[in-house]
Amino acid sequence: MSITVRRLCLIAGLWAALCPPLQAQTDRPAQPETASGRSEKQLAHAQRHMVAAAHPLAVNAGLQILDAGGNAVDAMIAVQLVLNLVEPHASGLGGGAFLMVYDAGNRNMRAYDGRETAPAAATAELFMREGRAMQFRDVVAGGRAVGTPGLARLLERAHRHHGKLPWAQLFEPAIALAENGFPLSPRLHELLQRDRAIANDAAARDYFLTADGTPKPVGTILRNPEFASTLRALAGGGADAFYRGDIARDIANAVRRHPLNPGLLTEADLAGYQVREVEPLCAPYRVFRICGMPPSSSGGIAVLQMLGMLSHRDMASVTPGSALAVHLFAEAGRLAFADRNRWVADDRFVDVPVRGLLDPAYLAARAQLIRPERAMGRAEAGAPPGARLVYADDPVDEAAGTSHIAIVDGDGNAVSMTTTIENSFGSRLMVRGFLLNNQLTDFNFNPLETGRPAANAVAPGKRPRSSMAPKLVFRSSGDLHLVVGSPGGSQIINYVAKTLVAALDWNMDIQAAIALPNTGSRNGPTEIERGTAYETLTAPLGAMGHEVQVIDMTSGLHGIMRAGKGWQGGADPRREGIAKGR
Repeated sequence: MSITVRRLCLIAGLWAALCPPLQAQTDRPAQPETASGRSEKQLAHAQRHMVAAAHPLAVNAGLQILDAGGNAVDAMIAVQLVLNLVEPHASGLGGGAFLMVYDAGNRNMRAYDGRETAPAAATAELFMREGRAMQFRDVVAGGRAVGTPGLARLLERAHRHHGKLPWAQLFEPAIALAENGFPLSPRLHELLQRDRAIANDAAARDYFLTADGTPKPVGTILRNPEFASTLRALAGGGADAFYRGDIARDIANAVRRHPLNPGLLTEADLAGYQVREVEPLCAPYRVFRICGMPPSSSGGIAVLQMLGMLSHRDMASVTPGSALAVHLFAEAGRLAFADRNRWVADDRFVDVPVRGLLDPAYLAARAQLIRPERAMGRAEAGAPPGARLVYADDPVDEAAGTSHIAIVDGDGNAVSMTTTIENSFGSRLMVRGFLLNNQLTDFNFNPLETGRPAANAVAPGKRPRSSMAPKLVFRSSGDLHLVVGSPGGSQIINYVAKTLVAALDWNMDIQAAIALPNTGSRNGPTEIERGTAYETLTAPLGAMGHEVQVIDMTSGLHGIMRAGKGWQGGADPRREGIAKGR
């Protein structure tokens, strides 16, 4: 390691993340990712507090705040701001998030929807051209798909309700890294190699690429003084410094003045943005109570539906990794995704029968459609109690440029937050040192499908449907047991459900549950993770009537689970994150 990098470690106060001393095996930072993107991770242990997130530097920033007396929400803010730097392709101030907070002192939860919103000038035909839906590749880069970012307002709202340390103190780790620099990671380098649109934005090109247009090499020290300036503005002026004034003007100008693909976002859209505080969705599973987000995310409903159907099976007696296990899981996924694709969108704009979709009798009837020996093929959406309007089936997928943060502090408070700018590198527009989202591509491009309205059609001020599924799991005593979530677009639903089944039914530790091969169905083929033992299940699943696809399934699961009087933490071996505690 060079003297320069050592000095930067010390300046940033993050020596343990970049330059770790010898320490216990269960607390070692992960080795650099291989070319395949996979690196084995060790189960982490902690007695007081723990952070699991997508990059060692971000984890260490969170621990720094916890060690200074901060709580889980304080640490989350520091982690998120550092992720904006070290994992800029996945989340940041240009995007939004879904946040669940557990207050151990009051033994209650609060949930916050910081999802992006469509501009006031948007219409249902935003992604239509000459009567036909535009192609994703034609709208992803540029201004058209940029929604009003929600993250900065969400962080401020969470701190105001739950924070302990001064707001400005939480910005210090990210400011130090932005000014002094940090090494470009193997994963970021690999993603830059795959992306061509990033070169079309001057600011992004200068920051990420060399003079000949190739990505800067792994280990290059990236400095982002513009982002440091943005952070200083927010640290001193709160979220209003982002949503009003020079930063808001620059965001709106970048979106509206894009030379090839201008968008509609205005300074008024930014000034008017509101975080939604929503009631968490909770349902029993075995002896546990599982809680997640309501709409505008579909992830909370879909995961609870899958588990509600699987609760009618003795999953503990099913062998993990068997054809039967994959079959049952995929069938539950088909039914959940069929309902998701018809019924779920922003519930301020459409009638989402949330209670009906989670009604135990309804889920029991849906579970009866799962035959133990034969795949059902394509599932049809059900008719949940309370549903009034019938919407079109809308299987819009979501890109996987997302991240998840799991934190538990020494008082037992917890945070589960999934955070995103949508597609990897978002809109490829860089403003004030951060990338803007392309979140509006999560809407249905065509407002009418087969003559019926799409629940997830574009509308002014509407939040696009999401699959993000941050979860908090409680024992029957009411004590917190598990914190988990993942990136992965619409596959998030299956990733999170898999981890819950593995941990709660199969009694795996959280690292083993996360590392278990991914599988599932989104009401299409039965998908199994490439390069895993599950590939041997192709023939037996085919004999059961499954159309099997072997694909990359790069989840980014992070989780923390109760272990005796302490905690155990896990990070996804498919990415470069870690779990670490004290």
